[in-house]
Amino acid sequence: MSHTLYPLRRQRLQRSELAVPASNTSMIDKAADGPADYVFLDLEDAVAPPEKEQARKNAVQALNDIDWAGKGKTVSIRINGLDTHYMYRDVVDIMEQAGDKVHTLLVPKVGVPADLYMVEALVNQIEQGRGYKTKVMLEALIETALGMANVEAIAQFGGRLEALHFGVADYAASMRSRTTNIGGLNPHYPGDQWHAAISRMVVACRAYGLRAIDGPFGDFSDPEGYKDGARRAAALGCEGKWAIHPSQVALANEIFSPPEAEIARAHRIIDELRKAEAKGLGVASLDGKMIDAAS
Repeated sequence: MSHTLYPLRRQRLQRSELAVPASNTSMIDKAADGPADYVFLDLEDAVAPPEKEQARKNAVQALNDIDWAGKGKTVSIRINGLDTHYMYRDVVDIMEQAGDKVHTLLVPKVGVPADLYMVEALVNQIEQGRGYKTKVMLEALIETALGMANVEAIAQFGGRLEALHFGVADYAASMRSRTTNIGGLNPHYPGDQWHAAISRMVVACRAYGLRAIDGPFGDFSDPEGYKDGARRAAALGCEGKWAIHPSQVALANEIFSPPEAEIARAHRIIDELRKAEAKGLGVASLDGKMIDAAS
């Protein structure tokens, strides 16, 4: 093991992350009482330009009026992109008016580490100015070719960054990929065309102590397709997935919760390794297969 180690910066339960347009107050209320581990109130893609200002006000009110932590949820705000004139006001209003209630800010279309620096500088100053005792963390959406090209550098940013998300829809657009459904598989590609991108992001996350979260699956009428995508993401090391419809939350919770059989096997592995260690051995066997510390 290398002497250079980056421990996990922040552990959070993030099996399911429900995306909620902040322009829709009824959806916000339902999300607060729903089964999702994580809820992000969206000020970006799900909100039309004429509704941006009201959506921001709705988000502030929802942060102040709802006890998200008391309901067992992490609440995040997806701000608008740094290339828009909405972003600075998103950060200023959310932080000044509800900065002690929000847990993370989700920064879209991060292309270079300096994008995070800009948001973090604003958050730092507002927290200091307001005297907040809480600390708002950052999460970054990797959803452009530039972001993926710089994903290792972005993961090394440090500071408040605690997770990376794979934004498959904008990533596909950025790459000019031919797709049939957001997050779905293209039948003309021999396999999973998102495998390489997700794998690269997960490697960056695990190397530098971040959580890795898979993004949306657009066809909410296809639960099996969603579950297949979630299984592939879990196999690559993601620990959760977005839900763009409430019906997808239970699917994510199911796939990203370890089955009882896996938990039981893990306990058996530990028991067998302890027995082997007592005998001065570094490896053991279980059900006819070799196991060691990596198991």
